[in-house]
Amino acid sequence: MGYNSLAECVKDLEQHGHLIRIKEEVDPYLEMAAIHLRVYEHGGPALLFERVKGSKFPAVSNLFGTLARSRFMFRDTLPNMKLMVDLKMDPMRALKNPLKYAGISLNALAALPMKVGKQSPINYGKTSISALPQIVNWPMDGGPFITMPQVYTEDVTKPGIMQANLGMYRIQLGGNDYLKDKEVGLHYQLHRGIGIHQTKANELGKPLKVSIFVGGPPAHPLAAVMPLPEGLSEMTFAGALGNRRFRYFYDDEGFCISADADFVITGTVYPNENKPEGPFGDHIGYYSLTHPFPLMHVHNVYHRKDAIWSFTVVGRPPQEDTSFGELIHEISGPAIPKEINGLHAVHAVDAAGVHPLLFAVGSERYTPYLEIDRPQEILTIANQILGKNQLSLAKYLFITAKEDNPSLDIHDIPAFFIHVFERIDFTRDLHFHTQTTIDTLDYSGDGLNSGSKVVFAAAGTVKRALWTEIAADLDLPRPFNHKKMVIPGILAVQAPPFSSYPQVAEELEFLTKELVAKDLQGIALIVLCDNLTFTAEHINNFVWVAFTRSNPSHDIYGVDSFVEHKHWGCRGPLIIDARSKPHHAPTLEKVPEIEKRVDRLGSRGGSLFGII
Repeated sequence: MGYNSLAECVKDLEQHGHLIRIKEEVDPYLEMAAIHLRVYEHGGPALLFERVKGSKFPAVSNLFGTLARSRFMFRDTLPNMKLMVDLKMDPMRALKNPLKYAGISLNALAALPMKVGKQSPINYGKTSISALPQIVNWPMDGGPFITMPQVYTEDVTKPGIMQANLGMYRIQLGGNDYLKDKEVGLHYQLHRGIGIHQTKANELGKPLKVSIFVGGPPAHPLAAVMPLPEGLSEMTFAGALGNRRFRYFYDDEGFCISADADFVITGTVYPNENKPEGPFGDHIGYYSLTHPFPLMHVHNVYHRKDAIWSFTVVGRPPQEDTSFGELIHEISGPAIPKEINGLHAVHAVDAAGVHPLLFAVGSERYTPYLEIDRPQEILTIANQILGKNQLSLAKYLFITAKEDNPSLDIHDIPAFFIHVFERIDFTRDLHFHTQTTIDTLDYSGDGLNSGSKVVFAAAGTVKRALWTEIAADLDLPRPFNHKKMVIPGILAVQAPPFSSYPQVAEELEFLTKELVAKDLQGIALIVLCDNLTFTAEHINNFVWVAFTRSNPSHDIYGVDSFVEHKHWGCRGPLIIDARSKPHHAPTLEKVPEIEKRVDRLGSRGGSLFGII
């Protein structure tokens, strides 16, 4: 089967108990997002908001809120999609096992985009930007945003759908300096396909045509976020996964229109024309701030008769995009390591905001004829990872050798840390990349897109026995005397508020001098934090604090540290200063008054009774 529309998907989910209707009128300013967040936290169903204040269009969210629901929506095509990605990476498999891959031919036709006539459902009518649901997720957001868009662009030098890019880049619908109904903000980060298209258009002095699709069959938004192998089009993937060819046409102005979408906004982006975009409460758990981003001049806003506005809410993980990630990993995860020789597994840690922390397992095969107890091949693999598509956004990369523990679970955060810290040699196994690009959404660096990276490489035999509890005689000097063990070998320490880097240099010089004489063999990492109880309470809290609030080049210190031939290392434990700094973005906070409104929906007679 395959859904012809979002409405058909909603109907199917409702019939099978995966969706409920919110019948009360809800405010798109903060309330809809708060409802979504609460339902997601409880593992609840997809939500159809029937009455959105200020708009005639209903809205749906949390479609992908659980992996089970995502599997349900693609229950007839998911197995074949896994095989298709597998076959893309190694075509010879089809010759070796033709029966296993025979079913893929049935998906081949669905993968081909289909050009259709203009008498399509999306051409039912036109509306304006301000008539759309003006959903604001967080109180400091600069305005309403589209949070589940599919942004379509073509290469101006090679036009056509097979060379097009479909990506999910947030769209600011209003606020700031945008002219109402005439302008919207187009935000995209580093290493995105749309950037290549805009660069080419700019070089030729041409405007870039942009089509923003909202809604449509659920395969379409999923295709927009898939890290597909080179040469595999998002539109072909959408067709194959949805078992329905991606239908499209070009309107009278030459814009590509998704015939099955619920809404399509068309517009042009002119060279070097930007406006301030943001702030926006983002998926790392902080606001991304106001910065200049491309300005899109709106041409038309198309919609179908039964149009449903699709949205999501992002914030500190886990959120709906976490479930997105789980489904993506299920489909394409096994294929990613095959793109880098020697790489066996890679895991972007969602609890740490995805890009700030990456785990990897590679092979050590360089000198099998020698007993070598140090990283070699995995350093080469680490360099390839940091140069590979969105993997290159990793800020902290922990990589270890498969041969040291073939059964190590890369998704078990405590076990992975313990394995690395038992084996790492801090005098040689830290490798910094300074003055480089980092994730656009990460404000721990020294400017937008600017910061540092570090590779922790561990291979060989166990070098230290990690403490499972703090030694009774371990006293730390004031004001660093409050401490808790997070997991074996990792100590969280309450520190005074961050003031300035010169002041920190004095604090850390004092602290490390006190520690150098102590027996700390069982401690590998000390993390300075603002809230000890919160940081040490759960491993997810720890990784969020430690890796979203630190810039490796500025915030890593060590006991008995040294620089030798431009290499930095330390002979004692490593120290990460994970306190909030003045240049960091604000954290996302819920609004108590809005939460009370959500509580009422959960009372007897409310649409969420029995769910929240």
